[in-house]
Amino acid sequence: MLFRSSTSQTSSGVVRVPAVEGWFTLDEKPHLIGCRCAACGTYVFPPRSGACPNPNCDSDDLVETPLSRVGTVWSYTENQYAPPAPYRAAEPFEPYALAAVQLEKEGLIILGQVPKGVLAVDLKVGMKMQLETDVLYREVVDGVDTEFMVYVWAPAAPSATNGGAR
Repeated sequence: MLFRSSTSQTSSGVVRVPAVEGWFTLDEKPHLIGCRCAACGTYVFPPRSGACPNPNCDSDDLVETPLSRVGTVWSYTENQYAPPAPYRAAEPFEPYALAAVQLEKEGLIILGQVPKGVLAVDLKVGMKMQLETDVLYREVVDGVDTEFMVYVWAPAAPSATNGGAR
């Protein structure tokens, strides 16, 4: 596995770790980690080993690869109820929006939360989104204040949607 989620630390000493190891990075510009079939080029997320998901390909050579950080909203909804265990959320539970985003390069559709404060009413199909990270929950682990991070789909900044032109 070439791309590993990293642990980071804030200036106040809080340690940040991925809530799900190996699915995304915690870099300044985070990205999802997927796999690409070496034989036919089919992409898959989350990363895994085994057979290519393309039914027309018999390869089992999936190579870990970074995926696009930007895409467009394919569908969206709002979750009004706390999911059951093992899902962990901050207390008290606050409703949140989910967006299915079609990646710009790979065409995969990846489901994820949107940042706190962005509701379904703020989203629309075709809207440009970019990958960011957000705190899922916070707790003390072995005496260390720790934030468990998830990837989120945020409305894209103008530079992400037009190649940096202003």
